[in-house]
Amino acid sequence: MFAKWLRENNVAAGLLTVLRLWLGYNWMHAGWGKLTGEGFDATGYLTNAIANPVKGPDGNMVYGWYVSFLENFALSNIDLFNFLVPVGEFLVGLGLILGCLTTAAMFFGLVMNFSFFLAGTVSHNPTDIFFGFIILFAGYNAGRYGLDHWVIPFIHKTIFRQSAEKPDKTS
Repeated sequence: MFAKWLRENNVAAGLLTVLRLWLGYNWMHAGWGKLTGEGFDATGYLTNAIANPVKGPDGNMVYGWYVSFLENFALSNIDLFNFLVPVGEFLVGLGLILGCLTTAAMFFGLVMNFSFFLAGTVSHNPTDIFFGFIILFAGYNAGRYGLDHWVIPFIHKTIFRQSAEKPDKTS
């Protein structure tokens, strides 16, 4: 019953809009600060995450696979990550604020939240993850009072019309 209300109700859409705007502002502000600051460099953050991995109560590394990813891929491609992090944060925020491709924006926001979390940064990530899953679960209703009101029907109309016009040639 709650799921139906969250995904279909107009009052829920209004509450989700407030939540979406708040999260969007936080994401956009974080990205904008990195884009307009004196240059963003994730090298120190990644080096620290590798040197001080998340450890369990037994003192062993919990996410060894993620530390390997950071060490062998992220750190060696630091220029890519120095671009992706601030631009990604800014675009997630923009998508949430405008309510445009809301579920996609929130999905990528959650990917970044979990990436920071796996690297050992707690900060506000648990709160962002909790609210992010609410927005993601609400689906279209989270962007109803935003550009998704027009964008999603346009995408559905365009994609389904094209797929109806192109019959499957394998039969």
